[in-house]
Amino acid sequence: MTDITTFLLDDHRHCDDLFAAVEQAVSALDWPRAGTAFANLHSAMEQHFVAEESILFPAFEAKTGMSRGPTEVMRVEHVQMRELLNAALQSLQAKDDEDYAGNAETLLIMMQQHNMKEEHVLYPMCDDHLAEQSGALLQSMGQTLSQAVGYRA
Repeated sequence: MTDITTFLLDDHRHCDDLFAAVEQAVSALDWPRAGTAFANLHSAMEQHFVAEESILFPAFEAKTGMSRGPTEVMRVEHVQMRELLNAALQSLQAKDDEDYAGNAETLLIMMQQHNMKEEHVLYPMCDDHLAEQSGALLQSMGQTLSQAVGYRA
């Protein structure tokens, strides 16, 4: 069985691949392809956030009693990334590749920093504290992730 870290790290990589697909389409000024690729990215990231915020974080907080620790920081960063995703969407809709590039660069930096904190701090803590319930958590998070547009099986 996979652990929480591996499962969610794999989803981070999936989102990275979707991000790259948008970048390629925007670089080619292929706006229809960019729109479809962005819809997939946006949906995948939102479902990832939902899986963490509604399943993983509450389980971690209940088990550890920590509600003002790493999960609080991750929630704040999710809000910031949602705002950046919305700004990027507006750039795409305006077919403004330069504005998109600025929003995307900021989003990419934030995603990388955020993912490092999760992958090296929070997820290993979750693996330690939630080992006995990880199977059920992984199943629930998998169901949530599968609701993303263009979900990869």
